[in-house]
Amino acid sequence: MLKIKKFVVNPFGMNCYIVYDPVSKEAVVVDPGMSSVPEANLFDDFVEHEGLKIKQIVNTHLHLDHCFGNNYVRSKYGVKIAAHPADALLGKRIDAQARQFGIRMSDDSSVEIDVPLAEGDTIEIGSDALMVLHVPGHSPGSIALYSPADKFVIVGDVLFRGSIGRTDLAGGDHSTLITSIQNKLLTLPDDTQVLPGHEAPTTIGREKMSNPFIR
Repeated sequence: MLKIKKFVVNPFGMNCYIVYDPVSKEAVVVDPGMSSVPEANLFDDFVEHEGLKIKQIVNTHLHLDHCFGNNYVRSKYGVKIAAHPADALLGKRIDAQARQFGIRMSDDSSVEIDVPLAEGDTIEIGSDALMVLHVPGHSPGSIALYSPADKFVIVGDVLFRGSIGRTDLAGGDHSTLITSIQNKLLTLPDDTQVLPGHEAPTTIGREKMSNPFIR
């Protein structure tokens, strides 16, 4: 059974997840958004305490708040960055994204995709695996990471408790987002735990019954 550690990081209150196998100690980092030394230290301390072997970074999408810490983790742990190639341009324009929010980034802020992901790919973690679902709309390359065995799905900013992702940023499209949610997420079992990129978790069943944006 996979375990999940959540860190709430950066001024946007973004959820960074470490998904790991407690037996093999293999782990992937989902959306490393750490933006300060204390946040990076907390992340590193957990990895060291648990004796984890970071295999890969996986980005649900490449909006800046989800990848502030990408290059830090990539350099420190010697791992590659996996994301959907439809978000490659967003990764190259992290500095331009930051300026929209009045944030100044360093010259090395751009994010390069080392491992392109597509619908149906799997990310192996020990004896378990996460399935890649392409769920565009919030961004062109948004993905969700689904574990049928452990009944959870990490959805980035596609779906929230009682809400959905914004579509007013570059590459966003409302109708595409709704189609992605209906066809890729709401078809999962009702007891699937939804782990979003911000705020609290929910379940597929709860959102099917009460989310006003998708009813």
